[in-house]
Amino acid sequence: MAEVLLAVGTRKGLFIGRRRGGGPWEFDESPYFNAQAVYSVAIDTRGDRPRLLAGGDSPHWGPSVFHSDDLGRTWTEPAQPAVKFPKDTGASLERVWQLHPAAAEPGVVYAGTEPAALYRSEDRGESFGLVRPLWEHPTRSRWVPGGGGEGLHTVLTDTRDPRAVTVAVSTAGVFRTTDGGASWTPSNSGVSAVFLPDPNPEFGQCVHKVARDAGDPDRLYLQNHWGVYRSDDAGGQWSDIGEGLPSTFGFAVAAHPHRGGTAYVFPINADADRVPAGRRCRVFRTADAGRSWEPLSEGLPEEDHYGTVLRDALCTDDADPAGVYFGNRNGEVFASADDGDSWQLLAAHLPDVLCVRAAVTG
Repeated sequence: MAEVLLAVGTRKGLFIGRRRGGGPWEFDESPYFNAQAVYSVAIDTRGDRPRLLAGGDSPHWGPSVFHSDDLGRTWTEPAQPAVKFPKDTGASLERVWQLHPAAAEPGVVYAGTEPAALYRSEDRGESFGLVRPLWEHPTRSRWVPGGGGEGLHTVLTDTRDPRAVTVAVSTAGVFRTTDGGASWTPSNSGVSAVFLPDPNPEFGQCVHKVARDAGDPDRLYLQNHWGVYRSDDAGGQWSDIGEGLPSTFGFAVAAHPHRGGTAYVFPINADADRVPAGRRCRVFRTADAGRSWEPLSEGLPEEDHYGTVLRDALCTDDADPAGVYFGNRNGEVFASADDGDSWQLLAAHLPDVLCVRAAVTG
């Protein structure tokens, strides 16, 4: 029977839940890294044995990347820092925002960091090297930190071409390489930046998250600081798909793992009023690539709800039908086992939820 693993990174540790077949969810007795904020988690199921990766941030020792080869029961930290800035950059690692197993290269894992940089590992996340062409991009001196800092928070790889990588930076926008990282092109045409003198710049957009469509690898979904967008040409041009949503502000966007044209967002009132739109806990789903949206609220608390969902706290697993999951800043975790049609509360009273990842592991 299939086992689904759910990893929930919080302000005070990593919580792991497990579900076998259609049975109940069971969470491990206590959190891992309980003195650390866990901003990023990856579940790498590409090899014979799944590997979990976690980006922790200790208030005493600073940030680090840990890995587990027994589904999270024990963890290893490399003797030398897995991710660190070379001395000549003059920078020091503040946070690991993203961990992403490459879609077409076994053993390759990418890490996105703060300060905004991309790192590449070829040993399943035990050591990483800086991708210098992005770090040395001619626009970098004009990148401005967003409210949450200057972080590279999204990495998307392409199953068709390992040289094609898309990243998103707050607040620099989307950048893309097609030559394995040797050169990078801003890919923000059509995405607004209303807070800048030029509201349609080449770069500088406050992109919150980007997801890739399951049916068309060139189709991307983008949740901006204001606005929800779709690109049908791998980021070359973006179009607004926010009509029908109660608010186009939000942080998270996730794509269905199998069904093309299907994606999920969690609208928030506004940048100065960061509560769920209408103070109702609702995920919105599109099944037609953003032409229309439907609210999903069966089993969710709908009235007087204040738990917002951060950029990496909404995800899907790879089951069929798909599991959909989100955690909020109230410390609640919700799950759907039917593509989002209905929901159940899995956990409450956790610390502030920062990231959520799920996968079928057996």
